[in-house]
Amino acid sequence: MTDTAAMTWTVLVNSEEQCGLHPADLPVPQGWQSVGFTGSEEQCIRHVDATWTDMRPLSLRTALDASAS
Repeated sequence: MTDTAAMTWTVLVNSEEQCGLHPADLPVPQGWQSVGFTGSEEQCIRHVDATWTDMRPLSLRTALDASAS
């Protein structure tokens, strides 16, 4: 079992502007890119909580904005 508390994580984002955490020592998975924030799991979670305020996928936000116009 891996001790995730001792690991370093990085915050990733995909094309739908959804966030995720990924072990910093592993390659970034296809379809994701680093947002440039790395730290403990708790630090990364706090960063995501502070910055990812609208959890709706980008395509949904765009469609809703277009239908409201």
